[in-house]
Amino acid sequence: MEVVLYIVILVLFFALMIFIGVKNSRSTKSVQGFVLGSRSVGPWLSAFAYGTSYFSAVIFIGYAGQFGWKFGIAATWIGIGNALIGSLLAWAVLGKRTRVMTQQLDSATMPDFFGKRFADSKLKIAASVIVFIFLIPYTASLYKGLGSLFEMAFNIPYWVCILIMAVITGVYVLIGGYMATAWNDFIQGIVMLVGIIVVVAAVLLGYGGLSQALADLSQIDSGSLNGAYVSFFGPDLYGLLMVIILTSLGTWGLPQMVQKYYAIKNEGSIKKGMIISTLFALIVAGGCYFLGGFGRLLGGDYSGNYDAIIPALISDLNPIIIALVLVLVVAASMSTLASLVMSSSSTLTLDLIKGVRKDMGHKSQMFLIRFFIALFIVVSAVIAIVYEEFGLSFIAEMMGVSWGALAGAFLAPYLYSLYWKKTSKAGCWACFVFGVGMSLAALVISLMRSSGVLSDSFMQSFLYKYFFSSSVYVGTWTMLIGFLIVPVVSLFTRAPDREMLDKLFRPFGQMNQALEGVENLYFTKQPKPVRFTGGEADPSTDEAETPASDERTE
Repeated sequence: MEVVLYIVILVLFFALMIFIGVKNSRSTKSVQGFVLGSRSVGPWLSAFAYGTSYFSAVIFIGYAGQFGWKFGIAATWIGIGNALIGSLLAWAVLGKRTRVMTQQLDSATMPDFFGKRFADSKLKIAASVIVFIFLIPYTASLYKGLGSLFEMAFNIPYWVCILIMAVITGVYVLIGGYMATAWNDFIQGIVMLVGIIVVVAAVLLGYGGLSQALADLSQIDSGSLNGAYVSFFGPDLYGLLMVIILTSLGTWGLPQMVQKYYAIKNEGSIKKGMIISTLFALIVAGGCYFLGGFGRLLGGDYSGNYDAIIPALISDLNPIIIALVLVLVVAASMSTLASLVMSSSSTLTLDLIKGVRKDMGHKSQMFLIRFFIALFIVVSAVIAIVYEEFGLSFIAEMMGVSWGALAGAFLAPYLYSLYWKKTSKAGCWACFVFGVGMSLAALVISLMRSSGVLSDSFMQSFLYKYFFSSSVYVGTWTMLIGFLIVPVVSLFTRAPDREMLDKLFRPFGQMNQALEGVENLYFTKQPKPVRFTGGEADPSTDEAETPASDERTE
């Protein structure tokens, strides 16, 4: 009877997703409409699209179980960091600048932005190749955790779960494009919000309430500090900080996340979206990691099987709540999968192939975008199935380094490109090479460790312990070092054309004058004194013009 309930709820959910795809098929008549929703998406849809792309089943099943097991209740700080740094600060820093600059440059993807910002087609191609290589294993990682949950509910093979999710996602994305994805993200986001609140409450009640659960957790010895799993910063502060930085700041450099700012309607929508996405992240991410912090109450040793922790915590709950969790996990995975394949296919078509075939027509572009969406879904599903069946360490490690490679390569160049005129294409190239190089080095070291090739002296060294021992550490430090590489290289290399930069940065005249006054390293002209008026350009300055192209949508 319970299985019938699960099947009925999932079938209804899948039917709604496909219906929304069909309903939004009219928005896919143009490339801009299919890829960016014609840049007309409102704050609620944009915020939920951002949040659901941010948090997938990897968060709920994998990360919540893994980091909750390692850090205890202190893992909740990861969710708080995701809300304040990965959502609130990200929207405040990147939102307006991304929307205005990409509209001026007429760019639809992050690689296209780099290519036009620095007038270098080779830079665009390099960024496209990085996206293509590292988004595939990242996409495959979305399926992790689904197997154990569905096996608990349906007792069906893992590969069947993957195929069902892949097919449904492919159908509604191919039919309805970005707008179908945005509307489905909104519905999936509501499911995630309700689901995580209900599940956390139900699990805690099952352990006698919050106070009793904390008291029981405080009795578990961490091996060094008794009660560390209920302490403010947990048993491993360094590891906790690394996870917070990677999962919060790292999203600033992920193509599928940044693309959400491209499609938003106007500046007012950015301000509203910032608040909505922050509250969404606080509830969903904070709730997931808080729940995972109680994993050690299960007893036993789950250190080798973190994906089983959350399913074990909910296994004895009411069947209706379990059904809600099933929909929650599927919704989280489908929303992120849709965002990733949309970003991958548009990048490969518009940046890589169109960069070679400049005369490619509209119909050809639309066909290739849809073709690559289907291809990416199929390839990522095959990779996930092969990994599950054969347990290939290479695939597992590739999944681990994907996030760090993308953020390490793109974060610093992208952020500097939005705010600093002196940023040079050489600085971008240097960060691309460093980000990918460090991630590949970490991959090789990890494989050597698995094979027992690494020497004991290296594995006991400071460098290995705090840098190479975890893909989280490598990704975090690679991102942070990028913030030094870009300005250092840029100061000694040539910046883009001054006239193009003046036009591109004109909508942000007041802030640009302040930044130029601080750096005063490149431009010889001294800026006029400026008065700050709440972040808007002062009309009295000669930099305060705003292009009409930006104002039309306000």
